Amino acid sequence: MAGPAVPLELPAIADEPLALAWPDDSARVLGPLPTPAELAERFPRGERLRAQVTGHRRAVREIVDGADDRLLVIVGPCSVHDPDAALQYAHELAAAAAAHDRDLLVVLRAYLEKPRTSVGWKGLLHDPHLAGREDLAEGLAIGREFLVRAANSGLPLAYEFVDPFLAPYVLDLVSWGALGARTVASQPHRQLASALPMPVGMKNGVTGDVEVAIAAVRAARAPHTFSALAASGVPSAVVGAGNSACHVVLRGGARPNYDAASVGAALDELRAAGVGAGVVVDASHGNSGKDHRRQPGVVEDVAAQVAAGNRGLLGVMIESFLEEGNQDVAARPLRYGVSVTDGCLDWPTTARCLDVLAEAARRRRNTSVRPRARPVGL
Repeated sequence: MAGPAVPLELPAIADEPLALAWPDDSARVLGPLPTPAELAERFPRGERLRAQVTGHRRAVREIVDGADDRLLVIVGPCSVHDPDAALQYAHELAAAAAAHDRDLLVVLRAYLEKPRTSVGWKGLLHDPHLAGREDLAEGLAIGREFLVRAANSGLPLAYEFVDPFLAPYVLDLVSWGALGARTVASQPHRQLASALPMPVGMKNGVTGDVEVAIAAVRAARAPHTFSALAASGVPSAVVGAGNSACHVVLRGGARPNYDAASVGAALDELRAAGVGAGVVVDASHGNSGKDHRRQPGVVEDVAAQVAAGNRGLLGVMIESFLEEGNQDVAARPLRYGVSVTDGCLDWPTTARCLDVLAEAARRRRNTSVRPRARPVGL
């Protein structure tokens, strides 16, 4: 954790913060945000969570490196809009994760930012009250508090880094990161991934292009120097040493790419590029045709490949919440436990998917060379 917050001095003209940076009518400055250090002091992770996150990151990395034969299962809401409902979901998931700990490493999707193709709700950090107006200062506080409470469930947390500027507010609580299909080609995002202290999954492009994800893996594994916000709030030069635990996530595109032939082709491309990591399959998005009800079929197909001994399959992503489907973010009243973005599986269906994946991992273990033992307590 960083030390005490250092106040960020902002230039002012006629009492307008940042007026030197935004001198005309092109933007309206709302004022300074709290620094990452200030929010970390308000919502601290503490020593216990620090050790927990470190252990979870090591466990995910060992799966990516092939040293742990469990399946990585990243599961949870498409995006968190109701912290109370998401925490109830985390409670259910934590119990299932403990039951499957020998075969699965279950990671909670704790996504607080939502990338948009055009316009729409941009996630809890931007619009915490779902009111169609930006309130980043309050959103960052609500989001940080949620992540601390979610981590206290004992689960590792997954996060999609949409705005690199906001990463310092959340990254100390994250055990698996993602670059999405809309940002995977972005140089600032690849540079950020090079410095992130956790494994990062690079999704293929929205059209299904896997090469852009492989290029992102190669880029993020190299060192980079880039500009970023320090915990104190001071703009700083950051050196990312390169992240060797970056890997590809197959999320489909114009057509699905979770089948054995597509998985095999992606693994061949990775080997040819000299970054022979495995792949994670996203059961949603292009692989489900954006129909959440198709996700169990994707899971079953991937499970069959795993059970047949495919060790290039590192894991699966599933969009899931307390209740099935989704709802319009503008609906009132909102239904409790129902996604306001992509449609999700309900909890009972999710639990059955976890059972299927755990059985597949056990069968693969019996057909493969056992990896070195994972550290006790992970």
